[in-house]
Amino acid sequence: MKKPTILLIEDDELDIISVERSLKKIESEYVLHTAYNGIEALRILRDTDLGLIPDVILLDINMPRMNGIEFLKIIREDTKLKNLKVFIMTTSSEGDDRFEAEQLGISGYIIKPLNYTDNSKRPDSMDAFVQFHLRKILLDEHI
Repeated sequence: MKKPTILLIEDDELDIISVERSLKKIESEYVLHTAYNGIEALRILRDTDLGLIPDVILLDINMPRMNGIEFLKIIREDTKLKNLKVFIMTTSSEGDDRFEAEQLGISGYIIKPLNYTDNSKRPDSMDAFVQFHLRKILLDEHI
């Protein structure tokens, strides 16, 4: 049986480590691919040799070169990629970002902690997402 795949699009190493740590708590196997910006993610998704169509994309909104909103606009216009499940990860609580992402058909919105030495902002946001949402998505897709 094919392992579920996750594409993480994130430019911050600490956030990548945090996501990887949270993902390890899933009690199932998965394959994680990482891209550091939207341009690199599009290359991965369009690479016919790789043939990657992930079960879930975890997408940072604020990145250099191509941000999450720009990336979303492009994949939503691509017939092969438009139906991918995309969850936005951001420290931004800007209503405009949330509204625009929702208009582009995201599956969910995860607020990242703002400070790694004091995780009081929402320390459980990623862990809760992994435990309650991502686990169900990955298991349901590959039963």
